[in-house]
Amino acid sequence: MGDRRMLKKLSQALWNYHSLLLIILTPLLLLPLPLVIGTKEAQCGFVLLLMAIYWITEVIPLSMTAMLPAILFPLCGIMSSSSVAKEYFNNFHFLLVGVVCLATSIEKWGLHRRVALRLVTLVGVNPAWLMLGFMSGCAFLSMWVQNVSAVTMVMPIVDAVLKQILKAHEEGYSGEDNPTLELDEINNCTAKNKETLSDSTQPDVPRETFTSVQIPAESQPAADEAAENVPTASHRDTGCRQGRMLCKAMCIGIAYSSNIGGITTLPGTSPNLIFAEHLNRVYPDCNSINFGNWLLLCLPISVIMLLLTWFWLYWLFIGSDFKFLWQCRGEQSERERAVKKVLEDEYKKLGAISSQEIFTGVVFVVMILLWLTRSPGFIPGWGSLFPHKSNYITDATVALVLGVLLFFVPAHGPSRKYESMISWKEFQASMPWQVALLVGGGFALAKGAEESGLSLWVARLMTPLGDLPVLATVTIACLIVTTLTEVTSNAATITIFLPILSPLAEAIHVNPLYILIPATLCTSFSFLLPVSNPPNAVVYAYGHITIMDMVKAGLGVNMIGVLALLLAIATWGIPLFSLDTYPEWAPTFNSTTP
Repeated sequence: MGDRRMLKKLSQALWNYHSLLLIILTPLLLLPLPLVIGTKEAQCGFVLLLMAIYWITEVIPLSMTAMLPAILFPLCGIMSSSSVAKEYFNNFHFLLVGVVCLATSIEKWGLHRRVALRLVTLVGVNPAWLMLGFMSGCAFLSMWVQNVSAVTMVMPIVDAVLKQILKAHEEGYSGEDNPTLELDEINNCTAKNKETLSDSTQPDVPRETFTSVQIPAESQPAADEAAENVPTASHRDTGCRQGRMLCKAMCIGIAYSSNIGGITTLPGTSPNLIFAEHLNRVYPDCNSINFGNWLLLCLPISVIMLLLTWFWLYWLFIGSDFKFLWQCRGEQSERERAVKKVLEDEYKKLGAISSQEIFTGVVFVVMILLWLTRSPGFIPGWGSLFPHKSNYITDATVALVLGVLLFFVPAHGPSRKYESMISWKEFQASMPWQVALLVGGGFALAKGAEESGLSLWVARLMTPLGDLPVLATVTIACLIVTTLTEVTSNAATITIFLPILSPLAEAIHVNPLYILIPATLCTSFSFLLPVSNPPNAVVYAYGHITIMDMVKAGLGVNMIGVLALLLAIATWGIPLFSLDTYPEWAPTFNSTTP
């Protein structure tokens, strides 16, 4: 009996300190690489594997793991400390700073609420159209701001609007005139939701009472009209169940649409920015990727994914009746008019558009136009006005100019004390410093792999993959990346794989973009778990979905994403980026090179 207690205490102690044990044991188990083999490639491989394990397990913060090259590369003699330090701040960070400045202003002055609510009011009040409206609004916002920021902007609106819609639907049971849509929450469904929220352990999300939306049936109008005035227990239970399903579909749709929208533009998500900077550093002569042609490739992918995801979630959680797609209903019912009024009232609460919102919107539009016209490819852009310095100007230059502008343009007229559009404190709160350090560590790791010869060794090892069809190789890479990104940070996943996939493409003599672009996009297909990415975690914290809900929905969306991506790469992606030819800017790999 005493031995059993001792073993239990020992196992408990080991579990409590499992992170520390993993931190210590991992480098000890990998020590044979630098000590026994002792080559530069083995030493760099030791650093790469150590960082990959720490990033996957997150036993120490991701940004601190990114600091390991600054410690280990000088100790191993791979790179000097000053050379490593140069890799930690580059063009990527300037672009990130400029984009975050604009996102800070959008959030501060409430432009995101106006855009999201306007999109929702345009699509209608049918539950399916309402879900598509919110998903479209979140996807559009995530094209320009970080995905988690888009979700945190939209979810409070979703929560508030659904609660108000619920009151309108509950009013249908009471049969009383209630123009202000105020109702005492007394039914069983409300009590159950209160109990669910009280059990939530998430401290970062406001715990608001969230009731359910009953979806009106399309058939038997006479029976439905009679049932509205008879609040039977079975009718309420049915409404409760249907309402919960709509809540699940809506919340999961918001999380997924942020990832889907983020892939559309280069600054939309961290993996896209990391890929663009990796391309600039490893292939400095490559000018194939810019804001415009990336948008041409990824916007159709996003639209296809968004629509198919909407269909999938509606079928999975709400039902298989899609008659609403082609039915033209006449006069709206009393309940639908009430719902529409609620949405319009929510928009009216924002008041008239302010001068700050107008200025932020102008900066937003100007930034997009300058990105699109700097070097569109098919015609000379405004970058050609600087013939001797056209390569010096990048999208980061545009973002920084307009971002800095927000720090000194007055937010109010001369009648009030001077205040800039955004302050440093507000910017600092929005700046993803962890991502900035993580990306710097990835670039340092990639440079070390190049300097040590590890990239060349990996390329030789993967040469046999050249016997497979190119699309098969791309599919294998997509599936591997999609699987790993479910349990690892998206930025960490792409940071690990870019230095591996670049030499792979060179080894099999395939345009590097053919493999790097799909792999980059697949890192955003993390739909299965709440821990897969921050947007999933934020939505899960509201307490309306379970892990199994997300797993079931995520499996379908993962399949949709990979198939849509392969379709795009195999069709319009080939002529857009000349993927069927090996480019001059990529080095020629010779497997017999010593």
